[in-house]
Amino acid sequence: MSTNPILNRKRNFALYLAFWLIIASIYYALIFFELKISSETAIIDSLVFNSILCGLGLSFWFPAKYISFENNKIIKIIVDHILGGVLSSVIWLAIGYFFIRSILNYTNDFPSFFTHTLMWRFIVGNLFYYLISSFYYIIIYYNNFQEKIIHESELKNLITEAEIKTLKFQINPHFIFNSLNSMSALTTINPAKAREMILKLADFLRFTLANNDQQKNSFGEELKNIKLYLEIEKIRFEDKFEFIEDIDEGCKEILIPSMILQPLFENAIKHAVYETLSKVTLKLVCTKEKDYLNISLENNFEPNFSSKNGTGIGLQNIENRLKLIYGMDDLLEVRKTDNLFRISLFIPLQNS
Repeated sequence: MSTNPILNRKRNFALYLAFWLIIASIYYALIFFELKISSETAIIDSLVFNSILCGLGLSFWFPAKYISFENNKIIKIIVDHILGGVLSSVIWLAIGYFFIRSILNYTNDFPSFFTHTLMWRFIVGNLFYYLISSFYYIIIYYNNFQEKIIHESELKNLITEAEIKTLKFQINPHFIFNSLNSMSALTTINPAKAREMILKLADFLRFTLANNDQQKNSFGEELKNIKLYLEIEKIRFEDKFEFIEDIDEGCKEILIPSMILQPLFENAIKHAVYETLSKVTLKLVCTKEKDYLNISLENNFEPNFSSKNGTGIGLQNIENRLKLIYGMDDLLEVRKTDNLFRISLFIPLQNS
């Protein structure tokens, strides 16, 4: 997200014109009601001098832009603007007088009126210079503040994306190392299975690399990847586990964070299948519940053999990723009974 300079210029110019209409109205009211001059003289004086000051006031942008409070001492800023106010007032009065006398050829009682109000005009010219410069400072600092907010938001998004990628990259190494060790052992014991494992691992890595830069993927695609993962683990553990899925209609099209399911299964393989003697059933359930997609993975385990203590690094990574992506807490729930372990993810549907 970035600001549009053309829209900013249009907006600033519109604000400037609105600001100037207010100043012109005040100027006219002062010379007509307070100085008690004719309506004709007041109108001509107001139109000419305010039009000139309006055009001249556009140049006041540069002192406000380049005499900034951040880069200059306060004494220098005050002196520069006093000189700017004096110089602009002299130029303004000279051009206005010349225009009315020479171009409009308006004499009437204007020369004596102009001389009589010269000091008053000079003071007004200085005040207008300070008012317009202050107006420009407000615009400049407002624009800078808006840009700062946008830059901070962009930086926050970049940091969040980097954190998400870091967490995602922590998922694969353990599984890959385990698979490589298994393949190394199978090459001498069962070369056919080693070859099968290599091919499936290649498919798995191909999917991972293809979706590496995607923050979200459909649940159906992630499920395909999980099945590849389980086929690899089947070669390692053979009949030590079985996989059951119970997926509601419509769940597969919903977007979820990419690679969010694998740590769930990796956790179950590591803490249940690997550490038990009996057969483990992995049951994946996906349902839509109000504003959330509820994804649950349940597995049985043997309490005497299992070493489930806490949620582990993998599950902590999932919780952190969900918080970073959706900006919400409590999107991961872990439940443990005597011989069942369930992990539930709650994916907000409005953000999918």
